[in-house]
Amino acid sequence: MKDSKIKLAAGYTVLILISIMFLLPFVWLIRSALMDLSQIFIMPPEWIPKPIRWDNFERALTVLPFGQFFINTIIIVVATLIGTVVTSTICAFGFSRIKWKGRDVVFSILLSSMMLPSAVTMIPTFLGWKWLGFYDTFYPLIVPAFFGGGMFNIFLLRQFYMAIPRDFDEAALVDGASYFQIYSRIMLPLSRSAVIVVALFTFLASWNDFMGPLIYLKSESRFTLALGLQMFQGSYSAQWDLLMAASAVVVLPCVIVFLIGQRYFLEGITLTGLKG
Repeated sequence: MKDSKIKLAAGYTVLILISIMFLLPFVWLIRSALMDLSQIFIMPPEWIPKPIRWDNFERALTVLPFGQFFINTIIIVVATLIGTVVTSTICAFGFSRIKWKGRDVVFSILLSSMMLPSAVTMIPTFLGWKWLGFYDTFYPLIVPAFFGGGMFNIFLLRQFYMAIPRDFDEAALVDGASYFQIYSRIMLPLSRSAVIVVALFTFLASWNDFMGPLIYLKSESRFTLALGLQMFQGSYSAQWDLLMAASAVVVLPCVIVFLIGQRYFLEGITLTGLKG
């Protein structure tokens, strides 16, 4: 009994230390956002701002057109989210519940594309979008989501679908249901947690995407929040106090979304892949 309590206490101690380690950068971000520029890099570091500079947030969000950056980001994120969830669930359904010739071969080929570094396809993809006349538009950041939604998402959902008994499909087919009805009325409701996991991954990736907007967007009026944060850093100096304040505001939606969906996130990750 005593040994079990010691093990339990040791486990909680380790978890607390790991939590502190992961929370430390976030705490540093908040304290820096509330400090004057001269206080941020004082050694030894000061953890409590004196005085607290609440005006950093107002200055950070007004010195640049962050309102427009926010609207641009929301447009890209919402469109990408819709495209990814719809097409990835449909593709995963086709690879897991419908039998067709060459299905496993096609899936294996597509799965192997995950091993290809994104840097390899960056230049040809850029040239393709530029040739189509879509440079400096949102299309290169949105349209790919409507063509499968990413192989990782398809794989994740496929594994989840395969864990659902096929008796549901057979019973629905006997009752005269089509494959689309099976997909929309049976598979989607049963795989809600996995779909929410895909939506969370997609939201976080699209919201924090820096490389995509950096490559395809040129006009400041089309910049996203990630590019807006970069504008606080110049060639010879950086406005670290304003950068930290703006970063805290940009990070906040990610934290809120994850806190809301964390139960489904953990459930989806746990249940995915129970059956290969």
